[in-house]
Amino acid sequence: MPRVKRAVLKRRRKKKLFQATKGFFRGRRTQIRIGQETVMRGAQFAHRDRRNKKREFRALFVQRINAAVRPLGLSYSRFISGLKKAGIEINRKLLSELAIHDPNAFAKLCDAAKSAVGGGAKKVA
Repeated sequence: MPRVKRAVLKRRRKKKLFQATKGFFRGRRTQIRIGQETVMRGAQFAHRDRRNKKREFRALFVQRINAAVRPLGLSYSRFISGLKKAGIEINRKLLSELAIHDPNAFAKLCDAAKSAVGGGAKKVA
């Protein structure tokens, strides 16, 4: 059997690892085993947080919408329910942007939601 030399493969693997650990501190950047563990751990966090990011942003949008509808005499749940009954399909990201940048249009949406709910919304202080 012929002899196999692995220098090229090993160099390629180390180069790829050290490129991934660029900017890390001490042994995490210079040692192969510690660097591999760090990169794998970072990849796990990145995978988890790509999913959590969607969850956290939706929660932020809900908080913004709730804060915007309270002075207009609605709660968040009654507002969303009113929009669905009125047949207005708009996502929460866009609703939060409207609440921040175009309060007049958002107030019109609130009026539509109020009338669809039946106007029985309580005045919230």
